[in-house]
Amino acid sequence: MGSKFISSIPKDYVSGLCGELEKNNQIRPGDFEKYRVKRGLRNPDGTGVMAGLSHVSSVEGYYILDNERIPKEGKLSYRGYNIQDIIADCVEKDRFGFEEIVWLLLFGDLPTSDQLEGIKYVLGKCRTLPDEFVEDMIMKHPSKDIMNKMARCVMTLYSFDENPDDISIQNVLRQSLQLIAQFPTIMNSAYQIKRRAFYNKSMYLHPIKPELSTAESILRQLRADKKYTDEEAKLLDICLMLHSDHGGGNNSTFSTRVLTSSGTDTYSAITAGLGSLKGPRHGGANIKVAHQMEYIMENLDDSTNDSQIKDMLARILRKEAGDGSGLIYGMGHAVYTLSDPRAVILKKSAKKLAFDHGFEKEFMTLDAIERITPQVFAEVKGVEKPMCANVDLYSGLVYRVLGIPEDLYTPLFASARVAGWCAHRLEELTTSSKIMRPAYKSVIKSREFKPLEKR
Repeated sequence: MGSKFISSIPKDYVSGLCGELEKNNQIRPGDFEKYRVKRGLRNPDGTGVMAGLSHVSSVEGYYILDNERIPKEGKLSYRGYNIQDIIADCVEKDRFGFEEIVWLLLFGDLPTSDQLEGIKYVLGKCRTLPDEFVEDMIMKHPSKDIMNKMARCVMTLYSFDENPDDISIQNVLRQSLQLIAQFPTIMNSAYQIKRRAFYNKSMYLHPIKPELSTAESILRQLRADKKYTDEEAKLLDICLMLHSDHGGGNNSTFSTRVLTSSGTDTYSAITAGLGSLKGPRHGGANIKVAHQMEYIMENLDDSTNDSQIKDMLARILRKEAGDGSGLIYGMGHAVYTLSDPRAVILKKSAKKLAFDHGFEKEFMTLDAIERITPQVFAEVKGVEKPMCANVDLYSGLVYRVLGIPEDLYTPLFASARVAGWCAHRLEELTTSSKIMRPAYKSVIKSREFKPLEKR
């Protein structure tokens, strides 16, 4: 077992302090309206507050007509290219596309054949970690949480960089390519060592084959026998492409850009993205979907029966079932209204493999949740609005079909999204010279100071 940190602060002492803290940190909900503060940086209609400009990617789910938000089919574009067109071409030509996406996000256009071969070679060569890194930084201090271990490893790589604080474009580009290549290696190493330390299972640290695609390398590193099918690797490759970026306003990318604006080093900025993505309101949502699906299947006689699903979803919304949150995970999105293009692609890509590998019931359960949730939401909440499945509804099932453990759902997301974080960091460095510094209105009243003996 891994070592544990034992706090020397008594629990009763901390518990007593919480009341003291809470009474001085509550802001009245009405004050947000009074001072026109947009909580969550969201406008009243749910759209995001405009915080910047970007060339990297575009997320579209509605248009504004006469100041009214009009739903439309979702569209995700990388550097102006529709992600559906990119993936369709990769599928038609039977090639891996994640490395192509990395080039596109970083440099702004689709690579030529020579450029693509070049970045494949560089990423393959850069997958290895520094000598003794895995033993010293991961084995000696295993973590129950892979995302936290990845963050620690990224920060530690700062110490192995001969020029870590140089934020010139050339240096940050070098660091970016190395991190994009190393993320899957860090992820797998942290997981394998967790298996040994916390699950009492064997760990597998296979030699890296630089000639493989990123998707192939991940599956080979993960599996004891190093075997995988081309169909499996191509499906994982699609997941990586879909998760590579999602606009500058998503929480983890915005966090990366905020830190970048301060002039800090690459390792600190990327670690901020990891910390954000770990949250269950962001990248951790795919695990919530998996748990919810398991709960529904365990508590219904037939989880593919529309009537039973409808009743269960209504109970979940009323906080009578599920985890008590009143949320149906995997449904709804801040931008997408009629459809999330990532969910559409994943659902289509996963269906055949799910049926072939004995996950037919799981697929049909998720399909029922997707179809029925909008109707149940309208009946229970009394609000009729377009609601679509988001990428998290089907990504967990894809990972399960591929035999990827739940521990790696969010880390795998990070291993793709790091490409987008790096692209946005480079864009921030090349286009802005101002530190992000939004305003917070103080609502505390002035008070007369009291000497200690009079308190």
